[in-house]
Amino acid sequence: MLDRRKLLAAALAAPFASSPLRAQPLTDEQRSALKAANADPTLAPDLLLPDREMAWWRDAKFGVFIHWGLYAIPAKGEWHMFNDKVSAEDYAKLAQQFHPRHYDPDAWAKLAKLGGARYMVMTARHHDGFAMWNSPASYRHFDAMHSAAHRDFIAPYVRAVRREGLRVGLYYSPLDWRFPAYFHPKEMPENAALLKRQTYAQVEELMRNYGHIDILWWDGGWLAPTGTDADAAWFWQPDKLNRMVRKYQPDIVINPRSGWQGDYDVAEGPGPISGPIRARPWEKTFSINEGAWGYTPEDHVMTADQVVRLVSDAVVRNGNVLANLGPDRDGVIPPKQAETLKEVGQWLHRHNRAVYGTRPGPLQPVDGVYGATMSGDSVFIHIVGWPDDVLTLPPLPASVISASNLSGDSVQWSADIHGVRLSVPANARGSAVTVIELRLA
Repeated sequence: MLDRRKLLAAALAAPFASSPLRAQPLTDEQRSALKAANADPTLAPDLLLPDREMAWWRDAKFGVFIHWGLYAIPAKGEWHMFNDKVSAEDYAKLAQQFHPRHYDPDAWAKLAKLGGARYMVMTARHHDGFAMWNSPASYRHFDAMHSAAHRDFIAPYVRAVRREGLRVGLYYSPLDWRFPAYFHPKEMPENAALLKRQTYAQVEELMRNYGHIDILWWDGGWLAPTGTDADAAWFWQPDKLNRMVRKYQPDIVINPRSGWQGDYDVAEGPGPISGPIRARPWEKTFSINEGAWGYTPEDHVMTADQVVRLVSDAVVRNGNVLANLGPDRDGVIPPKQAETLKEVGQWLHRHNRAVYGTRPGPLQPVDGVYGATMSGDSVFIHIVGWPDDVLTLPPLPASVISASNLSGDSVQWSADIHGVRLSVPANARGSAVTVIELRLA
């Protein structure tokens, strides 16, 4: 996964850093917004799914990300190899220590379902180049089958997720720090050709060998590592790459980080969500353990309220949330992360009608105060802040015939041509979000 702060620091210090990065460092959210802007639906529009085939993803609203690989062994996060300047030869030795004693993808899938997720995405291969499956195309056999484990981790994950009735997603990064041409693609064309050949062949393995895959989550398409995914599209040729993907998986949902087009946009990091309803479907992704995406000690684990607030702020703006867990070297999801996810699941269970299968509107969100989702003849007001004891909303497109508090046992309301007024006692409000269902005539 992209660690924005670490990437920026490394890029500023490295000799290959671009002058724009040196000139004016960007905030985490600015970089995230820059990445999302690369999803241009006007480029190769025939590669994008029609609305009817995106409907399940838009209905799902919440997914669980899994970042797991060799980097769980040193427990310094998924950017350990790059940040700590570990040579490819020394890093490869970790594969002979990788023998997870408690890898149980069924337990992962059950936890995700308990946490309210409707889909899962697992890192099949991160930027370190280690493939979590039996990959004949892996350069120098750097894959799970040639590790101490001598097994494929993707196949049981896919089966487990399907057994729980969740949608199956795979993450793949074409970035591979073992190839010097990744940093100098034009200066080292032969090495660059090896890197590109590996990417195409490995993606073909993943798309061909594991049955139906619902989501392909690209990451790390940029080169050197500076610029954006779009800047590196000349090298990866995302149109060609994604046409190959669609040949094997015609209805797979693809994110935009292979270059410049995707079925939805991505915003990364736990920063607050603001602004109006977004026109294109999008996904907010972040790690519940804020220290890293891959395993580290649980020093900064998000609370359920923090996650719930992001879920609410995303869905009222046409978005989904993909929340990450980082299992340890033995495949165990750390307890604090698991507990947060379970509590999020409890909230989603209670407020399911206001989240799953909804669409945003009919009111534009007011940052820090409220937003709305709707389904059928119900409008759900997600209240995240109470500026006064009474919250006044603009008029709705039809008469309100009832109001109920999904977060508590009390709500007072009134409605006329001037708008809708809501009042909820403090002890009947949600700790993160108060959701009021308004039934329309």
